[in-house]
Amino acid sequence: MKVSYHGHAVVKVETGTHTILIDPFISGNEACDLNADTIKADVILLTHGHNDHVGDTFEIAKRSDALVVAPNELADYLGSKGLNTHPMHIGGKHKFDFGQVKFTQAFHGSAYTEEDGSTVYTGMPAGILLTVDGKTIYHVGDTGLFSDLKLIGEMNDIDIAFVPIGDNFTMGPEDALVAAKWINAKTTVPVHYNTFPVIEQDPDAFAQKVSVGKGKAMKIGDFVEL
Repeated sequence: MKVSYHGHAVVKVETGTHTILIDPFISGNEACDLNADTIKADVILLTHGHNDHVGDTFEIAKRSDALVVAPNELADYLGSKGLNTHPMHIGGKHKFDFGQVKFTQAFHGSAYTEEDGSTVYTGMPAGILLTVDGKTIYHVGDTGLFSDLKLIGEMNDIDIAFVPIGDNFTMGPEDALVAAKWINAKTTVPVHYNTFPVIEQDPDAFAQKVSVGKGKAMKIGDFVEL
């Protein structure tokens, strides 16, 4: 299984049978190396409804006939726009043909801003535990630090965790280091930084300070094999 990072919170997982995109914010994301007009996906997993996470879900899902797995209200909204969705919620897990998905809590917001400027409430934000062939990926989502991250780390054997470090909208590097210790992943990758001036951070400095497992500041397009 190949897991790659593509800027902001965009993660791509390629299994032997499926291509899975997490939070595909591609257009308008200068850091992203993917092409929203050509990339294909079998599955799109969404942590919450903010535009910089839903990203190009509409276009990619319609072109690829991808299944979109998202928190319930966000899935309902996307389904009303014609997408093929599977609604879930925090604490629930489901086994799909591509692997198992479980949503965890995250402390953030979730709303989608339409082209006319109106805002649609899209329910609770979440993190995602994705398990494929015995390997577990934890996309923490947008969140502040919360103590149940320790419980999540104790209950799951996490191979790689994508943890936000940008500050301002999510936890910053100091809190993210505590989160990394609690999550106890074999590899911790910083995400959600440097996309906008207000979230500029040094991912290499963060990765060097990770005290449990290995910290890895992935460059755009870098991948690891699990």
